[in-house]
Amino acid sequence: MANKNPFTIPIFFLYCLTTLLSQTTSKSTIEPCSNSDTCSALVGYTLYTDLKVSEVASLFSVDPISLLLSNSIDISYPDVENHILPSQLFLKIPIPCSCVDGIRKSSTTSYKTRPSDTLASIATAVYGGLVSADQINEANPDAGISDPSVLNVGTKLNIPLPCTCFNNSDNNLPAIYMSYVVKPVDTLSGIAARYFTTLSDLMNVNQLGSPAIKEGDILAIPLSACASNFPKYASDYGLFVPNGSYSITASDCVQCSCGPGSRNLYCMPASLSVSCSSMQCRNSNLMLGNVTTQQSSAGCNVTSCSYGGFVNGSITTWLYSSLQPRCPGSQQFPSLIAPPTVVPDSLFAPAPSPSESGGFPTTTPKPSVVPSSGSGIGFPPANGPAGSALGSSDACSLMNNLSSFSAMLTLGLVFKFIMSIPL
Repeated sequence: MANKNPFTIPIFFLYCLTTLLSQTTSKSTIEPCSNSDTCSALVGYTLYTDLKVSEVASLFSVDPISLLLSNSIDISYPDVENHILPSQLFLKIPIPCSCVDGIRKSSTTSYKTRPSDTLASIATAVYGGLVSADQINEANPDAGISDPSVLNVGTKLNIPLPCTCFNNSDNNLPAIYMSYVVKPVDTLSGIAARYFTTLSDLMNVNQLGSPAIKEGDILAIPLSACASNFPKYASDYGLFVPNGSYSITASDCVQCSCGPGSRNLYCMPASLSVSCSSMQCRNSNLMLGNVTTQQSSAGCNVTSCSYGGFVNGSITTWLYSSLQPRCPGSQQFPSLIAPPTVVPDSLFAPAPSPSESGGFPTTTPKPSVVPSSGSGIGFPPANGPAGSALGSSDACSLMNNLSSFSAMLTLGLVFKFIMSIPL
């Protein structure tokens, strides 16, 4: 009998390893960067249990009022910050997106460990798969974590969250990007329809070679937005508000909104009872947000008192006058909803299939896939630069490392079986 090829077993083992990796890894869109600027971004988050508004805000180190307004939830309800939100409710969380170690991420979120916490449970249960256990471990080198399954109670951990800026633009229009964790029922075309974009746009933004996605993938979703034009020296420079929502600024004195289907940011005094500087436009009786119109034979004379940014603790206002063909109608505001007590029925509805959304695009962008963090074989760290990106979005995909116990156990069994085969 002929001797078996000694290279057969290693090759077969590598094939099994490659196959298993492809089945157990998920992808995350990242944005390489080289400067120190910060942009506004969002993460999509599904509550893992009933939580107060203040508890959700604390999980992400954000202001409770900003959290509510980002989801068009009415803040005038009594004691709204202590309102209990139901488990499985989906929220858009506003976060700052910075350049850290060559890629975009949000590094302002912190978490204090509780009894029975593990890095895996914090990553998958508490933060809903927005971050991996290895990424948390790498972000906390001074936490003294020797065993990710045994954590000291009360340890403060930095939670690196995924985010993208892409110049706050999508197809040359203002946009804000939301990091979204793919659910089992999702399809890419369904996600596109839900967030009023196209399948081809999502593929381009996320540098996908095909519309295939799977549970746990993290996508960057462009949301139409209204952009501000404040000067760079304003503390709220670069304010973007997603369409159909609100934002609060100027030490809670000014509330800005982006109306349905609008690209124009509209700001007015906030309803919160705080001490604020003057909001009256100079040389005018108009206050911030006021608009007057006067019809004439030449058209409509429009005068408005607009918000110009928060500068050195003072609210800046600008007086604008213009002649328009017709007088504008009343300002359209995004609809406010009462603080939710139940999850909408549509939350668990399957996303439409590709055939329901007109099929797949005829052109397929080239993907750029790099491995992620952790102790996987030959994998570079997750916070390393992703290199040059393809296409117009400067995005690339990041594979989460093989960290589950079941996957490693399967690898061990495969290896044991192979080694038992006589040469």
